[in-house]
Amino acid sequence: MFLLYKPALFIHIFFGFLYMLSHGTSATVAYRLRHESNLDRIRTLLDLSRSSFTLMYLALLAMALGGVALGFLGHFWSSGWIWASLVLLVAVLVVMGLIASRHFHRVRKAAGLPYLDGSKEHPPVAPASPEELASLLQSGRPHLITLIGIGGWAVILWLMIFKPF
Repeated sequence: MFLLYKPALFIHIFFGFLYMLSHGTSATVAYRLRHESNLDRIRTLLDLSRSSFTLMYLALLAMALGGVALGFLGHFWSSGWIWASLVLLVAVLVVMGLIASRHFHRVRKAAGLPYLDGSKEHPPVAPASPEELASLLQSGRPHLITLIGIGGWAVILWLMIFKPF
């Protein structure tokens, strides 16, 4: 088992870094959109954010699978910290989906780009007026999203390192 532990730990940490790197694109776009008024630039930023999703979700999956493997290899499943980490990870992902993803989908629609509504992708519609788009861009909450994301990841990291219970 010990022979597999370090490679699994490497996979878990490496893909965690890769997830953060790829997700940084969307985080940066969330901040930048608040300062944009040019429709073409808004569309470009939204497409840039969307282009990082495949790598981001694959990295998240690989990181999670590495963590599950570590749970078995390290016999951690009877410890409370690993369950708390999983619950917190799911909570952060759900909150991000509810707050950040919904906002990005509304902005994509207002910018005249394909967008998701629920789980269904819709074709572009006519862009919203510049005033409506500006208002929508200002309604985003990148500071709150950043606090939730970084705070959640910091607590998960703390749980993994210190294993308090």
